[in-house]
Amino acid sequence: MQIQSTIVEAKSPTQGRPRGRNPRGQGERLREEVVTATLRMLDELGDDQALSLRAVAREINVAATSVYLHFPDRDALVLAALERCHQDLVLAVRQAELTEDHPVAQLRARTLVLGTWAHQHPGLYKVLHESTLNQRADMGFKEELGRATTAAVQRCMDAGLAPANDAATVALDLRAAVHGAVSMRVNEPDQDWPPLEDQVDRFLRKLVGISVPASEGA
Repeated sequence: MQIQSTIVEAKSPTQGRPRGRNPRGQGERLREEVVTATLRMLDELGDDQALSLRAVAREINVAATSVYLHFPDRDALVLAALERCHQDLVLAVRQAELTEDHPVAQLRARTLVLGTWAHQHPGLYKVLHESTLNQRADMGFKEELGRATTAAVQRCMDAGLAPANDAATVALDLRAAVHGAVSMRVNEPDQDWPPLEDQVDRFLRKLVGISVPASEGA
């Protein structure tokens, strides 16, 4: 599954050549360029501590003061970029669910999105979930995916496809298992890992207790 993202894989079209001033009223456009460049650089670095506002300014060929006008420090910039990244993930999850019409298939599809996205963007995954920024700053925006996973588990229970239980607790166990599997793949990419799809199916059976094989869908 190809996750649509605002991350630009190629270099900025302005990189390497002088750039004029943004016309009046286009400050928001510059802010978007800064966030997009930050996402690209974080994905390459895999470490928010290695990023600097001056480096981002050089990436898009603007003065460092232009970046500071929108973001007072590195943490503020990284948080804005990660929130955008998380919005992309939420959208990708919703799109994945819309391709299915069965509660179990929907839960499976949304669970696989995380693994697919992490494989495509391991650097961003590390910053989003494993950086020290998680300890220094409020990342409450990440709770949206957790709530949506709980709702997806609850739909399986309501349909009689999983044993009645505390959906929030079950969803937390599922998320912990999936993050563990994904993190191991990101940090030890050379290991001979089993297909993520197979692991997710086992998690769904063992942790959620689905009553039909996830691979059967409807």
